[in-house]
Amino acid sequence: MATQGTPSVPMGEADEEARPAVPRPWRMRGLLSSFAGRSEAFLEGAQFDRGPWLAVAFAAGIGLWFYLGAPWQWLATIGGAAAAAAMAFARWRGSDARAYLMPAIVSVLIALALGMSLVWARSAMVGAEPLAYPRFERIDGRILEREEQPAEDRVRLVLAARDAATGQAVAYRVNLPLARDRPGLREGARVRLSARLMPPSPPIVPGAYNFARRAWFEGLSATGSVVGEVELVTPPPQSRLTVASIQRRLSAHVRSRLDGTAGAIAATLASGDRGAIPERDEEAMRDAGLTHLLSISGLHVSAIIAASYIVVLKLFALWPWLALRVRLPLVAAGAAALAGIAYTLLTGAQVPTVRSCIGALLVLVALALGREPLSLRMVAIAAGVVLALWPESLVGPSFQMSFAAVIAIVSLHSVQAVRDFLAPREQSGLRRFLRRTAILFLTGLVIELALMPIVLFHFHRAGVYGAAANLVAIPLVTFISMPLVALALALDLIGAGAPVWWLVGQSLDLLLGIAHLFAEQPGSVKLAPRIGMGAITLYLVGALWLALWQGRACLWGLGPVMVAAILMMQAPVPDILITRDGRDIGVANEAERLLVLRASEGGYAQENLLELAGTDRQPLAIAEWPHSRCSAEFCSLTVTRESRAWSLLIARSRDLVEERALAAACRNADIVIADRFLPRSCRPRWLKADRRFLEREGGVAVYLSARRIDTVAQDQGEHGWWRAPEDRRAPRDQ
Repeated sequence: MATQGTPSVPMGEADEEARPAVPRPWRMRGLLSSFAGRSEAFLEGAQFDRGPWLAVAFAAGIGLWFYLGAPWQWLATIGGAAAAAAMAFARWRGSDARAYLMPAIVSVLIALALGMSLVWARSAMVGAEPLAYPRFERIDGRILEREEQPAEDRVRLVLAARDAATGQAVAYRVNLPLARDRPGLREGARVRLSARLMPPSPPIVPGAYNFARRAWFEGLSATGSVVGEVELVTPPPQSRLTVASIQRRLSAHVRSRLDGTAGAIAATLASGDRGAIPERDEEAMRDAGLTHLLSISGLHVSAIIAASYIVVLKLFALWPWLALRVRLPLVAAGAAALAGIAYTLLTGAQVPTVRSCIGALLVLVALALGREPLSLRMVAIAAGVVLALWPESLVGPSFQMSFAAVIAIVSLHSVQAVRDFLAPREQSGLRRFLRRTAILFLTGLVIELALMPIVLFHFHRAGVYGAAANLVAIPLVTFISMPLVALALALDLIGAGAPVWWLVGQSLDLLLGIAHLFAEQPGSVKLAPRIGMGAITLYLVGALWLALWQGRACLWGLGPVMVAAILMMQAPVPDILITRDGRDIGVANEAERLLVLRASEGGYAQENLLELAGTDRQPLAIAEWPHSRCSAEFCSLTVTRESRAWSLLIARSRDLVEERALAAACRNADIVIADRFLPRSCRPRWLKADRRFLEREGGVAVYLSARRIDTVAQDQGEHGWWRAPEDRRAPRDQ
């Protein structure tokens, strides 16, 4: 009963009033502490390994630098990561209860900041200012590199020279017709020549290959072609023996012993020189999912190192005195390491080769120390070394595909069910062979699934039957072709290699037959339009989560991967594609073929338009389409999207048109496209993509249903390889 004179209060309200108020900051701190505790328990239960995630964070910092466009954004990211790391360290310093979480947060944030800082510094140090405008120039320079490309009927030279306008040291890459090549045009020679030079090309349309970015990090200011004869001013040093010269001699020797495409592939396996492989056969290898066999990487380096290890170990074991006094595995590991390094240098030291060599050396060290040779930590170390040396390689397909394949292999073979399936047991030889064949096919399938989104993102086409093709091709190359090439080269020292070269030719002809067989099957190639950065990032996050976590926690990665797959399958095809010069235009989703302004067969621009339109059918000229009207100067056509008719007016020539008539035509059009400057009186209802617009924005992709316009300039930001329009124009007095 309530006391008289005291108001009656419900029990819940009385308790609430009696409880002292808790300040909101302390409540928030309690929530954060509870979240941190749960995170700590999760990391401990999942057996969190910080090493691989440090490499991921380091790579994420590099990737963010390429994605973000302005220096203030880079500074904000680096400063924010450093500040957050300092706060996390101060908050949990000395707390044993945060043995996993605090070091993980601090180290990951520091790795991210280091990655962004490193690639920014490298860009500033090695980036070469691109040529301001196309021009014809007389060059007096020294040859730095020489690359022979007989399949293209040319030789590619990299020259060190002085810019004619500024006097600064520059590097130019020029193509010399094979008919004008001379024996003295080698590294170190001084030459004089005339060349048509162009600034390194940015993407021709959004989603296309960005050569300007690659040229920036390679130090190239311009590319071009030689006009006329080359004057040899100073011959190259006679006694100079370089890796490049050895590579060329070895490639030429192999091709002299074996003709045709088989000889070109054998030269690739021996020296890394792919310049003699015909385009048709290279496309077949690509569409069959076998291109990796032409790019010296893990398969080749591993085969060389493994063969060297076994041969040295077996030979030294025949010498009892040495076998009793020296640890032969250490000697064999050292010899194999030297063989792997020599092969890596000989084949050009490309990113996949360096990665493979580093990984193989780590395997040898692990074997020598009695540690687990195949682990994700080993892959992380190799990735960290490659990115520390060449951070720009992160955004290239070579690095991404190489490490994606290795991570997929290591992760698959770390699954307990796979380990149990491969565990030694008493069984017949046939069953053991079938078991290993099954796991080889499963490995190939997992690799194909891991690589397909990356391949589609970069190349917009991927082979579908790669797992089946690799099931035969990988053992063929690893255990037959490569050993035969090595044996043939060894026997050539005594002039007895001819029979073995015949066997090499037969094995490589079989490889080509496999490539053409799978590439020519119906549905062998998957085509895709431009895949958005969001979709590929979501896929990479999910795939890395699947690969790097232990136990059931890894299954959470399936969600992002599935969402990314849906986004990729639903990626829209651009309705209109316009190249940066306005001379090549594609209208997709009409007549089940791509409509193009110029019907000339092949060509770099047309290939890009077809790839980004997601079709391999022969394009149709707009002038030949029944629903278009064309004159000598313009074509007009109407396309319909979601019950909305869009009127297009496209210039066909640069002939002058009466301004009033042009203005009237522009008023009746939604979109006007021209490769020349149009007068201000030309005012279409939505988009005017003339030369002025294209110089500022670059190539264009138009999505009519979404009323969206994507341009190349939107993805470039303030990076050095993308120049402001006024910097790209020629001086007015020229």
